[in-house]
Amino acid sequence: MAALARLLLILFVVLSVIYVSLSLYSRAERRDKLEREWDEEIGEGDRDAFIREGLEEYDHSLRRKLILGVYVVPILLIGTIIYLTNFN
Repeated sequence: MAALARLLLILFVVLSVIYVSLSLYSRAERRDKLEREWDEEIGEGDRDAFIREGLEEYDHSLRRKLILGVYVVPILLIGTIIYLTNFN
């Protein structure tokens, strides 16, 4: 049981690092896309407000929520492997 707890703790730390990295990368990509859109298409008004509003929309988007799969998928896989190994 201690080995499982240690595995889960290490897994949580590694997955947290991956989650934060993916979140920051995805947000930076969205910011770059908004900046390009402003430069190419709009070009009038307050650029910072446009980017801020776009990032607020991104914060509530499905893509942002899908990044949480970084936690869910590996834990489900490990749970499935443990179940199949021990109970089949």
